[in-house]
Amino acid sequence: MTDSYHEKGFIRRFFGAIGGAITWLRRVFTNLLFLLLLLFIGIAIFGKEERLTIPQGAALKVAPSGFLVDEVSQPTTLPGFLGGPPGPVEVRVKDLVDAIDSAAKDSRISSLVLELDYLVGGSLSKLEEVGAALQRFKATDKPIYAVGDNYTQSQYFLASHADKIYLNPMGSVLLTGFGVYRNYYRSALDKLKVNFHVFRVGDYKDFIEPYTRDDMSPASRENNQRWLHELWSEYTEQVTGLRNLPPDSIDAFIDELPQNLQQHEGSWAEAALANKLVDQLVSRRVAINELRETIGAEDKKQGYKSIDALAYLRHQKLTQIPTPGAEAGKIGLISASGAIVDGEAPAGQIGSETLGKLIADAREKKVNALVLRIDSGGGSAFASEAIRQELLATREAGIPVTISMGSVAASGGYWIATGGDRIWASPSTITGSIGVFGAFPTFEESLESLGIFNDGIGTSELAGTMRLDRALPEAAASVLQQGVENTYARFLQIVAEARGSTPKEVHKIAQGQVWTGRAAQQLGLVDELGNLNDAIADAAQRADLERYHVVEIQRELTPGERLLRALADNVDATIAAAFTNSLEANLPLGAWLTSLQPALAPIAELQSYRDPRALYVRCLACLAP
Repeated sequence: MTDSYHEKGFIRRFFGAIGGAITWLRRVFTNLLFLLLLLFIGIAIFGKEERLTIPQGAALKVAPSGFLVDEVSQPTTLPGFLGGPPGPVEVRVKDLVDAIDSAAKDSRISSLVLELDYLVGGSLSKLEEVGAALQRFKATDKPIYAVGDNYTQSQYFLASHADKIYLNPMGSVLLTGFGVYRNYYRSALDKLKVNFHVFRVGDYKDFIEPYTRDDMSPASRENNQRWLHELWSEYTEQVTGLRNLPPDSIDAFIDELPQNLQQHEGSWAEAALANKLVDQLVSRRVAINELRETIGAEDKKQGYKSIDALAYLRHQKLTQIPTPGAEAGKIGLISASGAIVDGEAPAGQIGSETLGKLIADAREKKVNALVLRIDSGGGSAFASEAIRQELLATREAGIPVTISMGSVAASGGYWIATGGDRIWASPSTITGSIGVFGAFPTFEESLESLGIFNDGIGTSELAGTMRLDRALPEAAASVLQQGVENTYARFLQIVAEARGSTPKEVHKIAQGQVWTGRAAQQLGLVDELGNLNDAIADAAQRADLERYHVVEIQRELTPGERLLRALADNVDATIAAAFTNSLEANLPLGAWLTSLQPALAPIAELQSYRDPRALYVRCLACLAP
């Protein structure tokens, strides 16, 4: 028995030693991997920026990937190479514009090449801002070339600015026009026995329609049709003008596409060439070889002599020597993008406290003028008013406030804009939508169908109101409706005071009606038409500044956010862009998932409903094409 015990003890000790060795090796290996990962991240984040050498005669390569945005959203997950989900990256319009404008004045840059295959999209106003920079570049007698395997509608708008457009013989120019289509959930909510209580003012305030109807209302259809046609006219006028085509040629190309394809044996590329949408059908390899001959190539390089636009911009910022002189003024620039919510919010949303602090920071920095760039379809009425009050305080401190509208500045976005001294919009900005609604779903019937009931007692009829599991009392419904009407009246008064009108006159163009920037100027809702640079120049003039520099005022990121942003910017951007765009472009599943996102957007929007009084100034149609 004793021998057996000792034998078993030896075996146990032997295998225990092996297990311990394996555990030790596993820990060492894991720690080494972790240290290597930290080293890799450290190099990516804190490594010194390589000082690029710009070859004489190089082309500026503009190859944006993902979406064009005014403000880059804060990454909320790990990057793809660390196991996070891959997704489209975002490119700031201002960065592209600054790079193009700088290259236009740079004698080392001979030309510009647009490679747009990985551009997922951008609203028309953002495309126009980049397009305006391309036009300024062309005005210096430097040529622009566009190379693409296919051109989507957004990609082709930028490509149309080129002196020569290359298209792959197997490629296409996919022009379809603008449209507004969405899913409606009324029948689904009825089947789920969800009661959606809606309180609103304005025949055209259609943000809540997907939850109350199964189709678009006649008023919404009329309103959307008007501004969609205005934007499409803006698109076609610019493209036909840039390509020297007849005014109706784009519409004719779309309307007659089946006949065009039939004439060219189903070849989209041949149809595009025959309609003068492109200049030459060649493979990418042949196009690059032509650019090598035209622009030149460095030794041991396969491509043409070039420098990436964003790398060029970083290089310029690193090598830029500040101009001495204390007399130069400061113009503060704040970007506000996304849904307007109460309290704090990350990049990609507009939090009343977050943005309010930035505006207060601008006052503390003693800027001579402030430009607020708004790209928002609205949100919380309470938060919108809190932000407007901060703008008014800035003006009271003697600092002029200029509003620059991006793709969208409607509903709550327009509410905020009324706090400025002067409002600028692009012709294709979506604005207006002056209206208010309240929304509150209750699930008492859904729960009752499952055998779950709610009962109790309170000191008044309003006690226990606003519970999701109780029917909404009539008194509560009356309170909410009166709150909506009061907020709408306040909205009209604010607009009337800001625009030198009366609430009665504003009501005629309000009621939730959506307007393009061009129409809004004619109606007196905005002062001038122009882009961000125009608004900055106007702010400088109003502050009597001959010399100035722009100071971007941004929310300070937490250490975790800085880590994720740095990883996204320095490590994962190219990987994510290539993976996502190739998935969307080549796989039916990827395209289906992409098309599903807009359908689910209204449901996702419900997460931002946190106004203290459940009153919102939102614009459903304001997702500018």
